[in-house]
Amino acid sequence: MSSKNYAKPRRNRLDSAIYGIADGEEDALASLYEMSSSAIYAYALTVTGNIYDAQDILQETFIKIYDASVNYVSQGKPMSWIMRIVRNLCYDKFRASSRTVNVSDEILDLQLSTTGADATDRLLIRSCLSELDGEERSIVVMHAIGGMKHRQIAEELGLPLNTVLSKYRRALGKLQKIIEGDKV
Repeated sequence: MSSKNYAKPRRNRLDSAIYGIADGEEDALASLYEMSSSAIYAYALTVTGNIYDAQDILQETFIKIYDASVNYVSQGKPMSWIMRIVRNLCYDKFRASSRTVNVSDEILDLQLSTTGADATDRLLIRSCLSELDGEERSIVVMHAIGGMKHRQIAEELGLPLNTVLSKYRRALGKLQKIIEGDKV
């Protein structure tokens, strides 16, 4: 255990894992990975639209977390801190490549396959999500597949929470109409 003199509020498991990384605890990074990797990957995939870029960003995120953990000060929102790192890495990737973002059906299918959905369910989900505009699709994927809370999504997309909530509800309404057969 390290003899660092910083306050270590242990508000949740994510905070504990980040502080554990800073203290050199052997299993802390693996624990943090287990708790957050699916949300990080889903967000990176949604933003980059490329499984290889999303995998790179996932890996780079944990390297950045490892390096920055000694300076981490909990403000009660460790996932927001992590997702800010992810967002910055995504933006860096875009600045470097100057390409547009569009999550393809194949990429979405690959991400959905990790959720346990069978091929028919994945086809239905892909078809439905293709009817949403880009922002609605991102919000639904980040929440439903990535497991992010609406407040985190709002922070990451730079939108007011009420806007995210209304876009999410509107998107769910569209999806419900599509599923019921009344195409929007």
